[in-house]
Amino acid sequence: MEAFLAALAISFAVIFVAELGDKSQLMAMTFATRFKTLPVLIGITVATAVVHLVSVGIGYGLGATIPTGWISLIAGIAFLGFGAWTLRGDSLTDEEKGKAERSTGSAIWAVGGAFFLAELGDKTMLATITLATQHGWFGVWIGSTIGMVAADALAILVGRYLGRHLPEKVIKYGAAALFAIFGIWLIAEGVIEVR
Repeated sequence: MEAFLAALAISFAVIFVAELGDKSQLMAMTFATRFKTLPVLIGITVATAVVHLVSVGIGYGLGATIPTGWISLIAGIAFLGFGAWTLRGDSLTDEEKGKAERSTGSAIWAVGGAFFLAELGDKTMLATITLATQHGWFGVWIGSTIGMVAADALAILVGRYLGRHLPEKVIKYGAAALFAIFGIWLIAEGVIEVR
């Protein structure tokens, strides 16, 4: 149970931070201007749960075949890359924004489909794969899914009730710094194990 809770907490924190300022948050805010909040959150949750289940499956398979020291090194480098990716930032293209605004079918299907496609290969998917190589797959799956939904729910609330975004620079630099800290920590851990 302790390992599950650790995996849950770590993956929640990492994915919540990774999602801040991501294009998925922008999509969530856009969908929330067109649809009611609950269907938007259900669509996000279903899509995220499916994508992250695939991610933890990939990560668990990699973790079973690659020695842990090398996994730590690779994960540390990946987290440094996620930090750089976060600094680069994400934005919705006009086409993506238009699709979100024009969706006419069921809100859950529209949001779920858009989020599923947007998350394939995204940094949160890659971070979930990375986390699952070192932690229990179930805790990572639940934690990463809840972390992403919580971050997107925050974006909806902020966008809907405050009418403005969180300070982008603070989010961007804070998230990048956390990824860098995790990356350096994992690299140090990997170097110790590989020796």
